[in-house]
Amino acid sequence: MKMDLLGLSDPYVKLKLSGEMLPSKKTTIKKKTLNPVWNETFKLVVKDPQAQTLLVNVYDWDKVGSHDRLGMQMVPLKLLQPNETKELRLDLLKNTNIADPHKKQQRGQIMLEMTYAPFKEDNDVLSGPLSSVVNGEHDVGPGGGTPSGAGVLLVTVQGAEDVEGDHHNNPYAMVIFRGETKRTKVRPLTFRVKFIFDIGFFGLVIFNFCQQVIKGTRDPKWNEEFQFMLEEPPIQDKIHIQIMSRRMHMSFYSKESLGHVDINLGDVVHNGRINNKFHLIDSRNGLVHVELRWRET
Repeated sequence: MKMDLLGLSDPYVKLKLSGEMLPSKKTTIKKKTLNPVWNETFKLVVKDPQAQTLLVNVYDWDKVGSHDRLGMQMVPLKLLQPNETKELRLDLLKNTNIADPHKKQQRGQIMLEMTYAPFKEDNDVLSGPLSSVVNGEHDVGPGGGTPSGAGVLLVTVQGAEDVEGDHHNNPYAMVIFRGETKRTKVRPLTFRVKFIFDIGFFGLVIFNFCQQVIKGTRDPKWNEEFQFMLEEPPIQDKIHIQIMSRRMHMSFYSKESLGHVDINLGDVVHNGRINNKFHLIDSRNGLVHVELRWRET
């Protein structure tokens, strides 16, 4: 590993699956060592084990400035057998460029333990058509046997309709589950700029500039997915989704609630998936479109 002036590093590791937009998983930082030991476990949702790759990057933490990358490596998931733990000792590389003359420089090794645990077959039963609308809380419907075991709750906030604030409309969604809060991006105010060309005397071109402001959207589209890794099915749980709005500049009314909904997750577990539009509480006509999936390992 690369050393600082004292001959030591402050390494940490970032893990990410190829093709994912989610933030990387990150280990703790081990201070002043060239032989760090983490023994930390991370769970990542695999969507295509034949095509996806685990990206491993080791960095040297720095209090000031950017963190230097000590080395990297990639692990194709197709090398893993289902439900079998594989121990790997990988040589760290500078990059993936074969022609780089510095690629063969010794940069240390990293040891990983990887287990691929496939999800059980998805139950493709939907709780109604995509255009269905649910009022208030989403109640648990009748189902068959009760699922058990660990899995992942996938929450996709597709968008909202007819949400309107008293002071501004720059909406974003907050997903709150078991004390953890995740949020979508803000859909801000947009501006349309026009140039008007006039031909004046003596053939001069005169530019008249005008600006037309388009108010913040009332029908935002996010299509953002959030993942919650769980040790047991969330049969008795609810997930809280709140639509918020904020100003893009300093203001007394910095944030404003545009409505919320609490969704019972029992039918998500039993059916495997729901994809509905929900009426927002404390909103005149607002709707939020949410897809929820439960995938059991």
